[in-house]
Amino acid sequence: MILTITYKQSPATDLGYLLYKNPYRPQTFELSHGKAHVFYPEVTDERCTIALILDIDPIDLARGKKGSSGEGGLFDYVNDRPYVASSFLSVAISRVFGTAMGGKCKDRPELAQKPLPLEAKIVMLPLRGEEGVFKRLFEPLGYEVIYEGIDLDEKFPEWGKSRYYNLTIKGEVRIQELLNHIYVLIPVLDTDKHYWVGDDEIEKLLLHGEGWLNKHPEKGFIAGRYLKRKRSLINKAFERLMEGVIAAEDDGEGLDDTSSNNDLLENESKSQMLENQSKDESIVDDKPERKLNLNQQRLGTVISVLKSANARRVIDIGCGEGKLLSLLLKDRSFEEIAGVDVSYSVLERAMDRLKMERLPQMQKNRIKLFQGSLTYRDKRFQGYDAATVIEVIEHLDIGRLKAFEKVLFQFARPKTVIVSTPNKEYNLNYQKLPEGDLRHRDHRFEWTRSEFLEWADGITNRYGYKVRFIEIGEVDEAYGSPTQMGVFTL
Repeated sequence: MILTITYKQSPATDLGYLLYKNPYRPQTFELSHGKAHVFYPEVTDERCTIALILDIDPIDLARGKKGSSGEGGLFDYVNDRPYVASSFLSVAISRVFGTAMGGKCKDRPELAQKPLPLEAKIVMLPLRGEEGVFKRLFEPLGYEVIYEGIDLDEKFPEWGKSRYYNLTIKGEVRIQELLNHIYVLIPVLDTDKHYWVGDDEIEKLLLHGEGWLNKHPEKGFIAGRYLKRKRSLINKAFERLMEGVIAAEDDGEGLDDTSSNNDLLENESKSQMLENQSKDESIVDDKPERKLNLNQQRLGTVISVLKSANARRVIDIGCGEGKLLSLLLKDRSFEEIAGVDVSYSVLERAMDRLKMERLPQMQKNRIKLFQGSLTYRDKRFQGYDAATVIEVIEHLDIGRLKAFEKVLFQFARPKTVIVSTPNKEYNLNYQKLPEGDLRHRDHRFEWTRSEFLEWADGITNRYGYKVRFIEIGEVDEAYGSPTQMGVFTL
């Protein structure tokens, strides 16, 4: 799978500054699903092109790594996933060009904010649907769209065309906009994401769709496909998009009275919008979704966040009986896994759940369990890409939280920390729980949303992290969700 970006305005080598990639130094980035190679096939003052090539191991996919069908059989060994531009490429774009996607350019800041004549080409892009989808998606964003179909077999043209295309888009856009458009729309065209889709995908869609998605005439089509036709996620996404439209109206920002904006959410209710968009076969799957319990939703979201962070080494602090560890162990993209708990008897139950004694040696080498305290500095906590602390902090005495913070955020200091805890406000929805009581007899406290926000802000101020919040479970308009999660990143 190949992506190239070309800049033709002298000095064209400014492309290297915009993308933070030296034109004379090829680079390779390790990803959880393979490797990404970046190099410049042409570098002159008049024309400069950067290429991103992914190298995906098909055997890894077949053995249960990302992208496997999960059903076994021949499909796991014979499929297009290692060779086509799909969600694998989107993940690589965010990993390799993350700074440029954020609109930053230290050496040429004025260029980063300026529309430039850019051309992007995506090789072997799968398309679900008619060819007209290319223009429906990219032309409203100001691009000239050129696509070329690929024969099923060059020697037998009568067999017709495959569903794979080479796509070229050209336009006067900021480099940030180009990258974010491609990041979102590649999986919309392919529809087959290689990772679990949960609430965290809404955050990514809105982040990378900021400034353009709520104005796009195909926003319903885009959101539906990006979120895998999951109605509950689509509902949440449209609620957030509606908030953005209303805010823009209040600020008087760019809502022209033109035909391209006539189908914005201001002119129809969310329910009407979903009804209209669901007429497209690709938006909403009418099959009933299997309802996940709160813990399954919580763990699924954790896995999704870890994958989006490209974490390969993960430590679960307060791992309990190992439910999260079990999911991590099943996914071979997580190369090193550790579980720590203060209770040895609980660790023994985790060993039983994981069937540690019967694991193949290669699996045993990937995981380790050890007893330790969350509030004492421990060298064994260091060296991990990510740490998860799921439904744990509420079991600590408030007075011990400062020690816990230093152990995790000051000394262990992983790039990503995921913390979840109950939302006290939501307790009013539990009819059998007396008002003022906590959900578990071992909980020392439970926080409201504002209390959790205040604690998280303190972490960011003291230790140099930034944080975003995710709601887990069914959301009550007045009281929020049952579980609140903070994702801290350096």
